[in-house]
Amino acid sequence: MPTVVDRPATTEYAPYFARYVDRVPGGDIVAHLRENSAVLNATLASIDEARGEFRSAEGKWSIREMLGHLMDVERVFVYRALYIARGDTAPLPGFDQDDYAAAAGSGARQLSDLRDELRALRESTIRFFASLPDDAWVRMGVASGNNISVRAIAHIVVGHTRHHLQVLAERYDVPTVL
Repeated sequence: MPTVVDRPATTEYAPYFARYVDRVPGGDIVAHLRENSAVLNATLASIDEARGEFRSAEGKWSIREMLGHLMDVERVFVYRALYIARGDTAPLPGFDQDDYAAAAGSGARQLSDLRDELRALRESTIRFFASLPDDAWVRMGVASGNNISVRAIAHIVVGHTRHHLQVLAERYDVPTVL
């Protein structure tokens, strides 16, 4: 398995996702997934159960709902990566993050349960990406009507989490290490 996966070209993802891909430095993307997981776990461990209900503003997600969103997005994108890496070529549908968040019920769950689930999910994500053969990383597919590569998806997963860690720090007053 490769130790370093080149950064995706801008033609390997929709322009919207540049906001996530650009947050990831060059180098070993699987190592970045591991580092990202450690930072996320340490940050979430610092939040007490009662704080899980906190919202940065009216109509914004609570911390619990944000964790549910992180899990939904990671699951959707890792499925996309699996699908494309295995050579499937049929276009994949999009999804509405707000509809998913509303249906998830994360706001009613214990923060500790959400943290544990997210930790397990990320471990599975790391193992999946670490297992990919070299040729799978550059495979292209279509999701939400846009071309996307497996390596772009891995970068999006890391960058999306980094984005939400920054949101937690800036809008939810949760100390984090970026």
